[in-house]
Amino acid sequence: MKKVFLLLAACAFTTASFAQTTPTTEVKVRDNGTVKETTKTGKTNVGQAIDNTADAAGNVAKKTGRKIKHGTQKLGRKVKHGTHKMEAKTE
Repeated sequence: MKKVFLLLAACAFTTASFAQTTPTTEVKVRDNGTVKETTKTGKTNVGQAIDNTADAAGNVAKKTGRKIKHGTQKLGRKVKHGTHKMEAKTE
């Protein structure tokens, strides 16, 4: 349940993290009349956290899929082995 909630939260906030990638320019006028321009690029701390959450949710989904696939393969091998044993006993 936790993993599903994490995945849904990541999907909901993914669009917000994409919106923060545009650079912004701030202009500050000092007391002595000089101008300081500051350009901010990249994501804010919140945007980066959301992006990390989305990556983590993707990793969880991938790992879960691999575990399910591996478990079904193991189960298939056990069933196949069991049916061969039963065939040998019935003959």
